[in-house]
Amino acid sequence: MAKPLSPWLAAAMLTLLGGCSMAPAYHPPVMPAPVAFKELPTAGDPVWKPVDAAAAVPPAAWWEGFGDPLLDQLELLIDRDNPTLAAALARYDMARATLAGARSGLFPRVELTPSLTRNRQSDERPLRGGSQPDFYTAATLGGDLSYEADLWGRVRNSVASGRALAEASRDDAAMVKLALQGQLATDFVHLRGQDQQLALLAQTIDAFAKADALTRNRFRGGIATGMDVGRAGALLGEARAQYAELQAARAVTEHAIASLVGQPASTFSIPRRDSPLDLPVIPVGLPSTLLARRPDVAAAERRMAAANARIGVAKAAFFPQVTLGGAGGFQSTALAGLVAAPNLFWAIGPGAILNLFDGGKRRADVSAARADWDAAAADYRSRALGAFQDVEDALATLHHLDDAQAAQAQAVASATSTSQIALDRYIKGAATYLDVATAQENLLRDQQIALSLQTGRLIASAALARALGGGSPLAFRAASTQAH
Repeated sequence: MAKPLSPWLAAAMLTLLGGCSMAPAYHPPVMPAPVAFKELPTAGDPVWKPVDAAAAVPPAAWWEGFGDPLLDQLELLIDRDNPTLAAALARYDMARATLAGARSGLFPRVELTPSLTRNRQSDERPLRGGSQPDFYTAATLGGDLSYEADLWGRVRNSVASGRALAEASRDDAAMVKLALQGQLATDFVHLRGQDQQLALLAQTIDAFAKADALTRNRFRGGIATGMDVGRAGALLGEARAQYAELQAARAVTEHAIASLVGQPASTFSIPRRDSPLDLPVIPVGLPSTLLARRPDVAAAERRMAAANARIGVAKAAFFPQVTLGGAGGFQSTALAGLVAAPNLFWAIGPGAILNLFDGGKRRADVSAARADWDAAAADYRSRALGAFQDVEDALATLHHLDDAQAAQAQAVASATSTSQIALDRYIKGAATYLDVATAQENLLRDQQIALSLQTGRLIASAALARALGGGSPLAFRAASTQAH
């Protein structure tokens, strides 16, 4: 007769089996990175600026490069008052709570089950003795202890999946914050561009008003025609209409900024500033470091890890679920003397559940988990490719808008000279007012285009900082983990 295993040997075998895991070995994905960004200006280009390689990361407060203290103050309000960021942090808290719930499966479960009942026995109860009373009290003070022996890694992989999802939620919150910072900077730059456009139109209206007065005086003197008066009045009216339309657009931009910083639009205002913002210098660094700085890419990688662990959870369902448990306590027909040796009861032993037939559900669960992994892997690759595209788009915009702005500056200089010459010739009677009107229209259009190009470059700088990960999102992740 074979000798049974000793309890210590059985426990050792269970411990060894507890190290098993049905999840595939997970290796963080390696996304091939280009050697250099294609759209990065070279040393011969006018926008190229040498940057120390050690500092080739955007500063955490990259928006300070625009040189507007009000923008710096508004960016700080996002952490405190923006509801979108608050919702993202709440989702992170929820993910961490879900992880804590999954972790509880690693520990035994202990329950206390006291009861006190008054009972009456049936007279016809089978095997009832004649001396048994009709009425009796049952007092029980007991408890249950259960522990799942995680032989196949179901619980541990559930915890690993929850941990990865919590980390992904943390990175999602970092990405939300980065997106809000970028949107605020973009809207603020756009508003300052509108301020400059309004200042230009105000100057233009003043110049057109003087020209209108001039033509009216000349008309009264019989020098100018009614067509000259009509053209001058039309130019003045169009400029005033543009000014009013731009005021409405600025108000809408200001309202958008109010919502971003968590303030009611009705009580929020930003004073006008006509001077241009500074163009910040955004260090670009190497493509190989980009993915480590992008919170959305980090979140996609964490979801891959979670999907990999869920494969292990699905595969563990093919094996028995072994539970070690016990129950015990005291039971008596009276409260007096309940906790006494004769009233003690207990039971201890393992249990197992093995599903013999489920109509293919477990196989379907494994297939679904593998498909979830494939989707997560594809999403990671898409995020990584999108990160490279975002940087290249911003670099190309900055590079080519710089060339466009330089060319437009020449156009403005020529249009200014032409407008002045046309007005002088008109005053001397050597040209018609049609020449003046045409020259003034061209000048205004060229000046507006120049301001739009300047604003476009500033917006592209904000887009570049966001595309690069906005400085140090890892610092935000660590700080948010400590705060929550």
